[in-house]
Amino acid sequence: MNQLKKGYDLEARTLKFSSELIDYCKKCTKDTITIPLINQLIRYGTSIGANYREANGASSKKDFQNKIFICKKEAKETLYWIELMGKAINNEKLIKELRKLWQESKELTLIFSKIAHSTKN
Repeated sequence: MNQLKKGYDLEARTLKFSSELIDYCKKCTKDTITIPLINQLIRYGTSIGANYREANGASSKKDFQNKIFICKKEAKETLYWIELMGKAINNEKLIKELRKLWQESKELTLIFSKIAHSTKN
């Protein structure tokens, strides 16, 4: 059971995603196009985990539902910024890394959508 819990530890998973996103953004060339995209990626991508931690400490079911809904929204918005970043960069290695981040953001969107749906009244 402990091993199963580790595989589905969303706090750890969202922290890992945030860390990988930060590492990715550090590698990107900074110019007038990429700087705003990087700022948005960091803002929305890292807020997924922060909001999930807040959800785990929620004071009520309604508070929990609200935070989970925010996680879902932030994950979807992160997908958008990742897609734009893909248009802005011209480096195959970085594009390959970006695809992995997109996939994880997509999976997080689906996970939080499922949680949000299952906790509706």
